[in-house]
Amino acid sequence: MEIITGLLIIAIGSLGQSSSYVPIKKIRQWSWESFWLVQGVFAWLIFPVLGAWLAIPADGTLAELYAAGGACEAMLHGVAWGVGGLTFGLGMRYLGVALGQTIALGTCAAFGTLLPALLKGDDLFSGEGLLLLAGVSITLAGIAIIGYAGSLRARDMSRDEKLAAIKEFALAKGLLVALVAGVTSACFALGLEAGSDIKARAISLGVNPLYAGLPVVLLVTSGGFLTNAAYCLYRNAKNHSFRDYTAAARVLLNNIAFCALAGILWYSQFFGLEAGKSFLVASPLLLAFSWCILMSLNVLFSNLWGVILKEWKGAGRAAIFTLLAGLLILVFSMVFTAS
Repeated sequence: MEIITGLLIIAIGSLGQSSSYVPIKKIRQWSWESFWLVQGVFAWLIFPVLGAWLAIPADGTLAELYAAGGACEAMLHGVAWGVGGLTFGLGMRYLGVALGQTIALGTCAAFGTLLPALLKGDDLFSGEGLLLLAGVSITLAGIAIIGYAGSLRARDMSRDEKLAAIKEFALAKGLLVALVAGVTSACFALGLEAGSDIKARAISLGVNPLYAGLPVVLLVTSGGFLTNAAYCLYRNAKNHSFRDYTAAARVLLNNIAFCALAGILWYSQFFGLEAGKSFLVASPLLLAFSWCILMSLNVLFSNLWGVILKEWKGAGRAAIFTLLAGLLILVFSMVFTAS
């Protein structure tokens, strides 16, 4: 029952993340760099700070937890992950919510699951290591099929249909950007692993395991915010878009509200991941596979949003059936590992 509870919590967080790009469509009269920076303030600073606050031990401080070691390494991984955050957003622009998230999150799932295991010296060719490798392989197979469905969709749709669904549709450029985003985004998982002593210290001081990993999440997202803020401010200066922040009050309030909504939805994936993992400690395999589970669910839910947002409108039957096959394989990858 605890495993089911943990998986459900991760799924709820994943649904939030996959929905986080929908509010951005409601932002008006702002350049990309402006709304990306403002939603980042909420997603990578404000809400992670509030989450970390839940993990402060009685009569203790965050500094006391960070003294356990690994804080600088976790933040540096966050800086690298920030590159993935930037290119991830660009992938959405060129490929849409469904295909953009699918390619980026698929790559992120593989690297983010296998690299921590390899760095710990785990043997991936025997026992549970082999099962972990098999689970990741099944996940990648599902994601590859979904990616193929995206190429079939692109073939079936006219240029006008593509631009109607995704205004800046560019398949080749989008695939390259999404792959870079996936590889660098995997650094988030490395950052969480680097901060494992911090999490252990929090638990030893009586912090609820549901929240014990949230101070580490704050370190990683803070590092990512530095990368994203630097780039967005550079684009603000280059494109003379600082005026976005002084728009009419109605526009400003609308945009800040939707950026805040996008931010909390995005953050919910890592709140859910850390909370869900606290129910998976009895299964080391599921615990190691939890990152891949989160990414798989993100792909699943993002493609459902893609259907809702009519990004697959105009695609032929072959593309739709291929998409469904890929999604079913993703679900099987989670069932395979859980069983």
